[in-house]
Amino acid sequence: QVQLVESGGGLVQAGGSLRLSCSASGSIFSINTMNWYRQAPGKQRELVATITHGGTTNYADSLKGRFTISRDNAENMVYLQMNSLEPEDTGVYYCNTRPRDWRGTTHDYWGQGTQVTVSS
Repeated sequence: QVQLVESGGGLVQAGGSLRLSCSASGSIFSINTMNWYRQAPGKQRELVATITHGGTTNYADSLKGRFTISRDNAENMVYLQMNSLEPEDTGVYYCNTRPRDWRGTTHDYWGQGTQVTVSS
């Protein structure tokens, strides 16, 4: 019922910035929270940031002050502004949401991912 598509990744030098976008389509009336995750080769996927329907945000402690998550509910878009990028930020970034259906069952939806590479 939900499709997520990420864009905006690329290659940047350390200290640079990128803005990732996630476009959501399908049935989204029950979606209250959107998430950004990332995964580096050989490492576990980690949660980067979350944002509720009303705009309340949470971040991984190490990323506070550098990354900003935002959303445009009218356009069904979620964004991740990344500043002061470091080589350790390199990885595939994924958009995610976990809506409950009309039975109360939670479903897990993921985008295809977008590659972010930060060079020193």
